[in-house]
Amino acid sequence: MKKTKQIGVIGAGLMGHGIALTMARAGYQVIVSDPDAATRKSCKSRITDSMQAMSCTETDVIESTARISVCESIGEAVEGATFVFEAAPEKLALKQDIFKQIEALAPADAVLASNTSVIQITLIMQNLDLRERALGTHWWNPPHLIPLVEVIKTQWTHDEVAQSMMELLHEVGKTPVLVEKDVPGFIGNRLQHALWREAISLVENGVCDAAAVDTVIRSSFGRRLAVLGPLENADLVGTDLTLDIHENVLFDLESRQGPSPYLEKLVADGKLGMKSGEGFRRWSTEDAQASRDRVNQHLQRLEKILPD
Repeated sequence: MKKTKQIGVIGAGLMGHGIALTMARAGYQVIVSDPDAATRKSCKSRITDSMQAMSCTETDVIESTARISVCESIGEAVEGATFVFEAAPEKLALKQDIFKQIEALAPADAVLASNTSVIQITLIMQNLDLRERALGTHWWNPPHLIPLVEVIKTQWTHDEVAQSMMELLHEVGKTPVLVEKDVPGFIGNRLQHALWREAISLVENGVCDAAAVDTVIRSSFGRRLAVLGPLENADLVGTDLTLDIHENVLFDLESRQGPSPYLEKLVADGKLGMKSGEGFRRWSTEDAQASRDRVNQHLQRLEKILPD
């Protein structure tokens, strides 16, 4: 894959700047668009800050940011692009409108990708004329530090389009996984929120408090998850033992289909987590920042010691 190929990124916010950073570091020319003037103005400085936090060399920072251009219009970002990544807010109508604009302005053979963690790709792309070249790429936050990108096919996506995206992501150093069926939450969020549902239920039902849940996960199976996936673990201990455990515990796990009333009340009471000072736990400004810093430092260390 030639480094002369151009990447268009629609949205210069948290996810968009990380996608642009990743592509530029790999040697690609990147054009980022955003309708908000302040977001455009700060885009390159935020990319520089992120790279410095990653301990990138000054040369790497200078060369990478030089490959990135920032503009206002979608047309300028996608004209001549080989791949286009949309990273707009999680609003279906907005994303649908953006892709109608992209389709009208990008080359007919450009691969079009939506970065979303919650909206089915089929819904986003259903009104396009050339739906076969469109798919989803779920980058995880922060996108420049988390290796995984889920590549989601719809019923219309051509196999060669999905393969070309997988190859691009491999080349820029990501760990792509192909999602063959467009289901809500894809793979990662289905797994993550199954865990969160049970975690919330334990607190809601008075089994323990939120701090206990987090401590149990961090201090037990969470320590091995980075190197041993759950189905690897099941094979390690044996599928027979796994079956025995399931026969004795699954019947008692939380199985409600909707959100927890406990969670709904937190939101209704304005207890929105770190940003409001209280959610499942109370957070001072200092504690919240320390938690964010701990995550970033941990992810950077993992980059150095773990294989993809």
